[in-house]
Amino acid sequence: MHRTTRVTVALLFAAWTVDYVDRLIINVALPSIGETFGLDHGERGLVVSAFFLTYALMQIPGGLLADRYGGVRMAALALLLWSVFTGLTAFAWSFTALLAVRLCFGAAQGLFPGASVSALSARSVPEQRLTANGWMQSSNAIGALLAAVVGSALLSVWDWRIAFLAVAGLGLLVFVAVVRWMPEPLSPDLTGPRRVAGGTRRVLRSPAIWAFAVMFFAYDVVSWGISTWTTSYLVERHGLPIGAAGMVVVGPTLLGAIGIVVGGRLSDRFGGRPRRVVVPSMIAVGVLLFLLPRMPSVPLFVACVTLLGGVAGLAYLPCFSVPLRSLPAALSGAAAGVILFGGQLAGVLSPSVFGYVVEHAGYTTAFTALLVGPAVAIAVVLGVPQTTEHFLRRFDGQPVRDSAVSPG
Repeated sequence: MHRTTRVTVALLFAAWTVDYVDRLIINVALPSIGETFGLDHGERGLVVSAFFLTYALMQIPGGLLADRYGGVRMAALALLLWSVFTGLTAFAWSFTALLAVRLCFGAAQGLFPGASVSALSARSVPEQRLTANGWMQSSNAIGALLAAVVGSALLSVWDWRIAFLAVAGLGLLVFVAVVRWMPEPLSPDLTGPRRVAGGTRRVLRSPAIWAFAVMFFAYDVVSWGISTWTTSYLVERHGLPIGAAGMVVVGPTLLGAIGIVVGGRLSDRFGGRPRRVVVPSMIAVGVLLFLLPRMPSVPLFVACVTLLGGVAGLAYLPCFSVPLRSLPAALSGAAAGVILFGGQLAGVLSPSVFGYVVEHAGYTTAFTALLVGPAVAIAVVLGVPQTTEHFLRRFDGQPVRDSAVSPG
């Protein structure tokens, strides 16, 4: 990869890592937060889903703003704002106050994903874009791992409020690094035009892009259901201490990071063609989901959820592969925003629905219900465009025209 691409990946890797630490530490702290405010399972699910509501709603505006004002500028703004709200979480005095802070936190983080994709697209060539995104997005798993490790360590010694104050400072450090060291974009001759006449409107109206959004929704039904409730399941069903239960995510997150990188490389090697990765991956995920709550011991549960994390990770970037390879950098923020909106809508629904099912039917039924995710993903991937040629034909049949150049 070009040096500009490598530096950009490194900086955005750090930003995404902090993004996930700040976002997912609440999963480890959820049992303690529930005790502090006297919350049942449904209310705990709402604490998580409150974040995803505003996070999902900001995906498309975040992508549009990144394409308009520059990916780096919007990514830095998001990083600063969400760090502030992470710190404010520690000062919540009631369930209502906690929900309000999580809503603001979600809105701030919602600006970031489309901005990061836009910034990287302006600093990478299309033929390597999914590989670069794979390395950047592998940070999600590392961030989840750090959230579990740091959160478990802090919660073993101090109150959950201290954990949120501690991780808030990480975002401010990465904010300074992004502002200071992010390189300039590559030439538009390499990345495609930085401004496209009428392109944003066409992205928002494209059935093909919305189909990829539905596929990402299906992927994230599984992802957020598992990541949100695994710790609580092990504490409540198997009696593990919260610190030990939080550490269980180490295996799934590490293998998930590898899966994301491999999925990105395969997407570039296959020239898109997401069904080659998504179909076998989601079949395996479905089998593992059925087995997961039926594992008779904690070690077997850990082995099953670890394998599930790695196999599911393979399907992450194929949900973006064809649009990001096919569209110019000027439209990457908008396209990523639409697709990410689908995934984050699952983040709104999956944790709260899972909690509701646990409350009324138990964990085994709740885990089994997540099978809807693989089923929908397979059904959708069989119908989406598989190559750039097919995607552009489905996009709207019109050539993409260059317009005035704006900063990347």
